[in-house]
Amino acid sequence: MRMFSGITAFSCFSCLIILFFLYNALSVLSFAREIMDTPATPNIEVAVGDDTHLARFLQSVADLSNPDFYWQVLVILICLGIAWCLARYLRQRFAHAQDHTGLLQALAEQTFPILAVLLLSISKSFLQTRIPAQLFSLCIPLLLSLTVVRALRHMLQRSFPLARWQGSISRIFSILVWGWLALFLSGVSSEVIHVLEAVGFSIGAQQINLWMILNGLVVIVLTLLSSLWAASLVEARLMGVTEIDASLRIVLTRVSKALFVLFAVLLSFSLIGLDITALSVFTGALGVGLGMGLQKIASNYVSGFIILLDRSIHLGNIVQIDAQTGGVVTQITTRYTVLRNLVGLEFIVPNEALVANIVQNQTFSDSRTRAVTSVSVAYSSDLEKVLPLLEGIARAQPRVLADPGPCATIVRFADSGIDLDLAFWINDPENGTGVLRSQINLEIWRRFRDEGIEIPFPQREVRLLK
Repeated sequence: MRMFSGITAFSCFSCLIILFFLYNALSVLSFAREIMDTPATPNIEVAVGDDTHLARFLQSVADLSNPDFYWQVLVILICLGIAWCLARYLRQRFAHAQDHTGLLQALAEQTFPILAVLLLSISKSFLQTRIPAQLFSLCIPLLLSLTVVRALRHMLQRSFPLARWQGSISRIFSILVWGWLALFLSGVSSEVIHVLEAVGFSIGAQQINLWMILNGLVVIVLTLLSSLWAASLVEARLMGVTEIDASLRIVLTRVSKALFVLFAVLLSFSLIGLDITALSVFTGALGVGLGMGLQKIASNYVSGFIILLDRSIHLGNIVQIDAQTGGVVTQITTRYTVLRNLVGLEFIVPNEALVANIVQNQTFSDSRTRAVTSVSVAYSSDLEKVLPLLEGIARAQPRVLADPGPCATIVRFADSGIDLDLAFWINDPENGTGVLRSQINLEIWRRFRDEGIEIPFPQREVRLLK
């Protein structure tokens, strides 16, 4: 993974170009505004953005003969080179380490910008008393923004690994971060905040403005995203612990995610200054309404936790609810369970149906399953020879268990012949028994043909009377 990819370099270069044109545009607009406001003033000084990081940077670049500029460039390049070498060393050191949670990968992505920020900050504090440090004040926010963009992208990938909109949201976050950086470096951020604060309205005794709303949305999104990312780390850690039962791991994962989200919501409300106690009446009424209107959904969620906790159904079990609904359990969620039958059909069964009804679990305590195939022989056949022959045919199949072994039995004496059953046991019922029955029946036909054993068929004698 290259830390200084072409996309990142292009983004930083584009940001500098945008900042340059934005600074000049603001200067021109400020100059024009002052001309319109004070037409009689002969000497006009542009004051907008004169004390920003971008302004100081452009002033230092304007005088290329000043050796302080080249000293800053040299120190910045040295800091970036040291950070790149350390980041590469750490990536190679932890390249083969086991990373179930993806935390090492995230740290590897952030190593270069974090080390660069630390080295530049130390160099700035040491050099700013001797030479100007305008370039440091510009590079540090750029690297911090790069760190934030990469952190947000990683948290999105871990929180929503299968979401198709992940790339679009990541690009939106990148645009917002780099756009706000441009406003900050150009000195326009304070003006934008002032404009947003001027647009407001009141709800009762509370005064609300656009800046408060946007700030609250950013805080809520960041706290929720951080909580989902932390929940994904806990989930990856729990799923890697094979000593714990799979159902219990799923329960702990669901509970931890719910607790993280609840904590994030409460924390975000506190950070934006919203009184949680004022929502107690509203949440109480909402809870009563949800309890009455969503009884079935609540019942399914409670049933889901019951199934996961009492371990009555596991992943991989073969269950049968009715004549048409059954299959292998492929997924257990807090609201429904997914069954997949042998022909590929999937059934989404509400968890309440699994708790309130009788369910046939073929592999609840033992995965071994008994299967039977039937055959008939003529009355002239030697049964003492036929029965061991059938058991040997079944025993030769690799899927048939030796203990308990196959057993051939006489069912009844029918009209056309003697009906026999061949019973055998398998320990992989999820693969079905249709193919195995076909293989055994084909071998029975071959051996009966070779041994001269007749398989009877119904015969009718018709007499015509004149």
